[in-house]
Amino acid sequence: MRYLSVILSLPFDGLYTYSFDHEDVKFGVRAIVPFGKREMTGFVVDVFDDKPEGCFEIKSIKRVIDKEPVFNQELYDLAKWMSKMYLSSIGENLSMMIPSGRRESETSSFVSPASFSKIDKLTNDQERALSILREREDGLFYIYGVTGSGKSEVYLRRAEDFIANGKQVLYLVPEITLSHQISNEVFNRFEGKVAIIHSGLTPSQRLKAWNGIMRGEISLVIGARSSVFAPFKDLGLIIIDEEHDSSYKSGNTPRYHARQVAQYRAGNKTQLIMGSATPSLEAWKLILDQKVRSISMPNRIGDGHFPEIKVVNILREKRNISVELEEEIRAALREKKGIILFLNRRGYSYNYACNTCGEVITCPNCSVSLTYHKKTRRLECHTCGYSQPLIDSCPSCGSKDLSARGFGTENVEEEVASLFPAARVARLDTDIAEGDKEKVKEILDSFRAGDIDILLGTQMIAKGFNFPKVSLVGVLNADSSLNLPDFRAAERTFALLHQVSGRAGRFRNDGKVIIQTTQPLNPAIRYASLNDLEEFYRIELQMRKATIFPPYSRLINLTIRGKNETRVREEAEKIEKIAYDLEEAYDEVEVFPASPCLIEKQAMNYRYHVLLRCGNMAMLLHFARELLARYKAPSAMYLEIDVDPQALL
Repeated sequence: MRYLSVILSLPFDGLYTYSFDHEDVKFGVRAIVPFGKREMTGFVVDVFDDKPEGCFEIKSIKRVIDKEPVFNQELYDLAKWMSKMYLSSIGENLSMMIPSGRRESETSSFVSPASFSKIDKLTNDQERALSILREREDGLFYIYGVTGSGKSEVYLRRAEDFIANGKQVLYLVPEITLSHQISNEVFNRFEGKVAIIHSGLTPSQRLKAWNGIMRGEISLVIGARSSVFAPFKDLGLIIIDEEHDSSYKSGNTPRYHARQVAQYRAGNKTQLIMGSATPSLEAWKLILDQKVRSISMPNRIGDGHFPEIKVVNILREKRNISVELEEEIRAALREKKGIILFLNRRGYSYNYACNTCGEVITCPNCSVSLTYHKKTRRLECHTCGYSQPLIDSCPSCGSKDLSARGFGTENVEEEVASLFPAARVARLDTDIAEGDKEKVKEILDSFRAGDIDILLGTQMIAKGFNFPKVSLVGVLNADSSLNLPDFRAAERTFALLHQVSGRAGRFRNDGKVIIQTTQPLNPAIRYASLNDLEEFYRIELQMRKATIFPPYSRLINLTIRGKNETRVREEAEKIEKIAYDLEEAYDEVEVFPASPCLIEKQAMNYRYHVLLRCGNMAMLLHFARELLARYKAPSAMYLEIDVDPQALL
């Protein structure tokens, strides 16, 4: 009889001992074990011969799942580090890392990364960037390059360097879906030793790739957020493309950030290259403090030039498309140039309301208004997915006088068809993408080929696409993300405007962008129109410093949720009281009072939160651990722990 220690995916840490006598069990495999009245998947972290001391009963394992290990010592150590960093259990971390343990899908699957076909002649900027990267085999670097400057080719050349020396490479992208053409380019360029990890893979396909990486048979791994946990045998290089993208932050427990995990994995032995045209403010501060080596790539490849940008004040406009934008669209249509219209709001209108009493029709499960979708004649919640048929009378006063307010992509599509009846128009948003992936590919291919004149879409068309024919981009409502009550709203708006503007003029020198807004003097819009990233970041950093928000502090957001609003509020107040009691011993920690979340009700759960802030991360984590040791959420409620939250909604 032999014995093993396993870790289970439970919200608390603990090692459990089991016996076995038939199986060849090793460190790093999974086993089905009895736990109380149920069976669970355990992660084997130790195997030994001597029976542990004590009078407790040792149960036998049911069966072993894996023939070979699915995690190594490095991943086990990483799971331990994450438990300290993200206040999650080691078992939850291991369960999330290993393929069959996934609990969430990887962002949307309709963005194609840049081409992986090799470029024969590099630009001066590319040559200089490579030269700097080749000076050493480790270190942190940031390639700060405009859209279309050729950052991807620099990443891939550096990847080839490491692979030629027998090392493995991780290439992280925010979102991924590879057409067969791009997939073939990758396999041809890297001699087939490639694993492309994305949400379309089955669990068995994902596990097959996982095992190949662990055995060292895979040289290059391309994937989204969760690929940062791939079990490399000899990792030499990590690349984080579009480092600023919020999809690198997990929305489920453990709420890790792939950039932080990558930095930990890189340590002192692996080179880490991050890159973006719009670095996150945290990364920009690291660059300013010279904690990351910055490499500038300010020029576009070939004939591409950054477009001319014009801001149009639409405060008094009665329609979605301003006169100025209409004139530019007509000119582009005459010259047979590609046009992109961007609006980050799907549906026909973003609320449906009574004109008699002012009642706005809201979701019964969430504290948000329902969005009117004209094509299906339904009201939908874009938070929880609730849907109901369009109503014809007000539930509050009974009036029949109801109407749609605001506008979404469906509404704009209707207006565009009316203004430009001869134009070939296509809409691309989540409503289209989730319904038919082949339709998405057909739309993109048709637009790229020039068979569609105007492409109207949401955030999914703002990045990742190269359309040679595009000369005009219209941003229809630049204020939609700016008005969110969140400290990152201006940063996100600036990045989005800069990225969507980058779709115009990538391969030509006649690109134009029209930004429609009611706040033309707002720094995020003003400096995006001037293509002046450094001045915007200077102002935004001043604002963050004055308000003591990241990167000048660190945050932990504790959110309690449950069905009963009164009990949720009471539990939040308990957390607040414990925090205030502890605060006396932690001079640098600031506790914000318990309050409803900005989206107070979500998926039938009421949400209250207590925000913790401190300039010293080690002290903040120590404070939070002590607080959590004194508080346990009731069985009917759930406590979400978000370290370094990306939003406070």
